[in-house]
Amino acid sequence: MSKPAVFIDRDGVINVDHGYVSNVDDFEYIDGVFEATKALKDLGYLLVLVTNQSGIARGYYTEKQFLTLTEWMDWNFVDKGVEFDGLYYCPHHPEGSVTKYAQVCDCRKPAAGMFVSAQEELDIDMSKSVMIGDKADDMRAAMAAGVNTKILVRSGKTVTQEAEQLADVVLDSINDAPKYLAERK
Repeated sequence: MSKPAVFIDRDGVINVDHGYVSNVDDFEYIDGVFEATKALKDLGYLLVLVTNQSGIARGYYTEKQFLTLTEWMDWNFVDKGVEFDGLYYCPHHPEGSVTKYAQVCDCRKPAAGMFVSAQEELDIDMSKSVMIGDKADDMRAAMAAGVNTKILVRSGKTVTQEAEQLADVVLDSINDAPKYLAERK
């Protein structure tokens, strides 16, 4: 039986967006993110990370560096009793300087590729799922994938009017999402 998921953007939602974060020393968690993600799991949601990582295509850091940081991040969550059900990333950008990744793809948000992969691999019910992101492209990707609830948070990029219009609700951070979702059940 399909389960609902909370799709979560990384930079600006899980961690402070310092711009092209690629190493542990620059990775600063949003206050309360561990408690919030645990509460989301307790509400019965799968947790799925969906993150654009154009820094790989731009040559700012390697895919190996990204994967090392992601493994470290994932273990931090496990140490706090929270396990992600899926981790998806897009290393592409059409204007990238690394030839291997300099391309248009179907995984880079606002495209729905990462969501579709997660849906197929994890048997997700998109109509009961949620996206938590900090920009319009997160909301667009969720819409393209058929994700029913779109939460925009103020903890990342400056919230634009366009992003607000695409979102179902605007919250201060991921910390407010469990209460919001619990009240809707």
